[in-house]
Amino acid sequence: MDILLVVSAFNSLAQRVYAELSDRGHRVDAVLASHGADAVRTAIARTHPELVVAPMLRTALPEDVWQRHTCLVVHPGPPGDRGPSSLDWAITDQAARWGVTVLQAEAAMDAGDIWASMPFDTSDVGKSDLYRNEAADAAAAAVLLAVRRYEEGSFKPLSQNDPSVRVMWRDVMRQSQRRIDWDNDSTATVLRRLRAADSRPGVLDELQGREVFLHGGHPEDRLRGRPGELLATRVGAVCRATRDGAVWIPELRPRKSSGDPAPFKRPATSVLGPCSLPEAPVPLELPPERRTWTDIRYRRDGDVGFLTFSFPGGAMSTDQCRRLLAAYRHALARPTPVLVLGGTRDFFSNGIHLNVIEAAPDPAAESWANLNAMNDLVEAVLRTTDRLVVAALGGNAAAGGVMLALAADEVWCRGGAVLNPHYRRMGLYGSEYWTYSLPRRVGARTAERLTAEALPVSAATAHGLGLVDRLLPVPAPKFADETARMAADLAAAPDLTRRIEAKAAARAREEAVRPLADHRRAELARMHDIFFDPAAPYHALRSAFVRKAPSGPADPLAPPVLHPAGGHAR
Repeated sequence: MDILLVVSAFNSLAQRVYAELSDRGHRVDAVLASHGADAVRTAIARTHPELVVAPMLRTALPEDVWQRHTCLVVHPGPPGDRGPSSLDWAITDQAARWGVTVLQAEAAMDAGDIWASMPFDTSDVGKSDLYRNEAADAAAAAVLLAVRRYEEGSFKPLSQNDPSVRVMWRDVMRQSQRRIDWDNDSTATVLRRLRAADSRPGVLDELQGREVFLHGGHPEDRLRGRPGELLATRVGAVCRATRDGAVWIPELRPRKSSGDPAPFKRPATSVLGPCSLPEAPVPLELPPERRTWTDIRYRRDGDVGFLTFSFPGGAMSTDQCRRLLAAYRHALARPTPVLVLGGTRDFFSNGIHLNVIEAAPDPAAESWANLNAMNDLVEAVLRTTDRLVVAALGGNAAAGGVMLALAADEVWCRGGAVLNPHYRRMGLYGSEYWTYSLPRRVGARTAERLTAEALPVSAATAHGLGLVDRLLPVPAPKFADETARMAADLAAAPDLTRRIEAKAAARAREEAVRPLADHRRAELARMHDIFFDPAAPYHALRSAFVRKAPSGPADPLAPPVLHPAGGHAR
């Protein structure tokens, strides 16, 4: 079928729906609803879709559109749930089980007939993590079911007036309802409030006399202080005391009205600026009983080393890249023939940290520093010849994050992940040794197509192309255990030593043909020209993306988009 996606932003769920519908042979186009109702009408007039699907929509579809066309809207709540803060309320109310519903658009919000629904068990994680994993798994399954039912033509959708549907409207969750009472709220309550708003919109609060939004929340087991007091920092995050404990908050966002020139999310200490708080480091190899936050950890289990990392939004700043490289070298000093990178749920990596770059006094210089730090990390993985390295992708990866994964010997990927192996939509040529790793994996012609088309790729398609070696069809909570089991099997394989020796020999042969340094030099020359050219599109695209400019350039992650004044841009 010809299907048009109408989205407010081409976010992780929209990318997944796009990729999975395309995998099943549908012709999928997309239009950004943020371009206005006329853009949606123009897209429909040009593509003549048989079906309109809205996997992520913050505004209502134009009435004339849903009256003339079947429009299916994805709602992140079970049948009968209505309102714009569904997942927020689910986390706040500690719902153990939730769902996703595919509704037909009509005048009343979330009140249309039900084409499909899928339940899911919740996890004790933040809203964005839950949305990208359990909710996205359920949403993808529900959309595919609804599309199949529509295509077959015999299914009669369920009216929400049916007695079996329990209708409940809950209004948008406001900041007054998210507010943290630091003197009286328990740590568990504080964490729920933070996690219900971790990516969007954050929890409005005051720190050091400034109004900021708090993003992310993790428990702390040892530090204590006066409720509401800032206790310490750790690699960019701040620790704040609660009534009965403390929590770590990795990111802050200044309120727009504060006059801050960078009113977007970034590491908490970057927003607060110089402060007298002590740094509270923890070792890479934390004892298993510790319940505290850190973004990089290492553990060893027999012949397998596990270097796990989790950065908010998957972005990796200069500092984070350098710390991860130091941790990688720590892992290499341990005698394990198998080393697993990643292995946790949610994002693997999305490459350089555009928010930190945008906030820097000199964004071009910070772009350059960040890219070189990312390259150093990728090169270290590529030059590892004394063991097998596995990149375990529990979630999405994009741009340099994909190339970091491809530097490993094997790439293992959870079935629900989406890969974006390209840079073009941010106006970049790309680096991280992609001119070596990508063609090595998929061949020169496919590498050229992937980078030129700049489209999201499902985990299944990535596996078929050779970007992924093993596909793990497991839910997000089971990914780490399944990765550990497979890694143990790999370490026990009788041909492991032979594989490591063959890997070292292949690297030596390839180095003789074209040194890695040559790839790096050529890529960086192109990137240097972009970073230090004030007129390069990268700067405007980056700024619009970070600042979520409503009238800025098109979403740099979006697929072919129909613009109201232009043609079909592929």
